[in-house]
Amino acid sequence: MVADLLLQIPLFGVEVPRFIALLLAAFAGGAFGAALGALPAFCFTGFMVIAGEAVNILVAELGSVLDIAGGEIGVGVTGSIAFGPVFGPHVSFAAGAAAAAYAAKNDGMPEPADGDYHPAKDIAYALGTRPDILAVGGLFGILGLVITRVSAGIGAPWDPIAIAVVLSAVAHRLAFGYPIVGAGDRSVLDMSPFEKGEERVATDGGTAGATRLAVEPWLPHQYKWSNVAMIGIVAGLLGGWIAIVTGSAFLGFGISAASLTFLNLGVEKIPVTHHMTLPASTAALAVAPLGGEPIQIITAGVFGLIGALAGETIQRIFYAHSDTHFDPPAAAIVVSTFIIAVLALVGVFPTSVWIPLP
Repeated sequence: MVADLLLQIPLFGVEVPRFIALLLAAFAGGAFGAALGALPAFCFTGFMVIAGEAVNILVAELGSVLDIAGGEIGVGVTGSIAFGPVFGPHVSFAAGAAAAAYAAKNDGMPEPADGDYHPAKDIAYALGTRPDILAVGGLFGILGLVITRVSAGIGAPWDPIAIAVVLSAVAHRLAFGYPIVGAGDRSVLDMSPFEKGEERVATDGGTAGATRLAVEPWLPHQYKWSNVAMIGIVAGLLGGWIAIVTGSAFLGFGISAASLTFLNLGVEKIPVTHHMTLPASTAALAVAPLGGEPIQIITAGVFGLIGALAGETIQRIFYAHSDTHFDPPAAAIVVSTFIIAVLALVGVFPTSVWIPLP
C-alpha cells in the first residue's frame, strides 16, 4: 500500500517509475552524445525536429482524418526524441561538450598543434567508446534532464532546455577545473588579438611549450558586429516567415540546426543561426493575435537580431577566452526567450507561445 502511494507521487512533472526511466534514458542519451560528439548529435536534433514538425504540419493540413494518430507521432518525435533524452540539446549536446572537457584532460583528445584552439572546444570530435568518457557524458545527460525538468516545473520564464545547456557548461568547467571566463587582464569584448594572430603559451591540453591563439572566437567567420547583425536580421525574417506559413515555432530552429551538418563536415563559413530562428519564430507567433503578417515578420526580424547580438556578446565573455565549449546560442536563446516571456507577462505580447510563465 505504501509502495503504491509512493508510485503516485509526481516527481518533476512525472510519476516515479516514468522519472526513473527518463533518468536511465538521459544517461544513455548523454553517453551517446559523447560518443558521436556534441555537434554531430545536435545536427541529429535538427533532423528530428524537422521530421516531427513535418508530421504535425501534415496533420494540420489533412484535418481530422489523421488528427489523433498523426498528432501523437509528431509530438513523439519532436518532444520525446528531438527535445527529449535522445537528442535533446540539454542531454546529448551538453553532455558531449562536458565529455570533451573531461577527455581533453584525460588523454581522450588528439594533441593540438601550435595555434590550435584548446582541444576541449572541439565539439565536432567523436569521442568513441571509452567507458570513463561515456560515463561522464551519461552523468551530464542526467544533469541536463534534471535542470530542464526543474526549470519547466517552476515555470521559469525562459527556454528550459537552453538554460540547462548553459548551466551544464558552467558545471563542467567547475567540475574539471577550467576557468569560467578566463580573460585575464584583457577586455572580454576585445577580438583584436585574434585578428593580429597573437598567441599565448598553452597551460594544458597539449605538449609543454605549445602555443594557442590568445583569443579564440567561437566562429572565426561570424564574430564581427555588422556581420552578426546582418545574418541575425536575415535568419529572423526567415524564421518568422516559416512560423507564419506553418504555425510551427520550432521548424525554423530545426532547419538551422540541421544546416550545421555542413559546418561539421568542414564547409567553410556556414553560419550558425538557430539562436536567431527560434526566438524569431516564437515572437512571430506571439504577436499573431495583434493582426497582420507584416507585424509578425518585422517582430521576427527584431528578435533574430536580438538573438544574434546576444550570442556574440556571450561568446566574447564566456567562450573566446576560456578553454571549453560554452554554447553562445543556448545562452542567447535564454536571453531572447526571457524577453518574450516578460513582454507576455506585462501584456505587450498576447502570449508567450511555448515559453513557460510563472
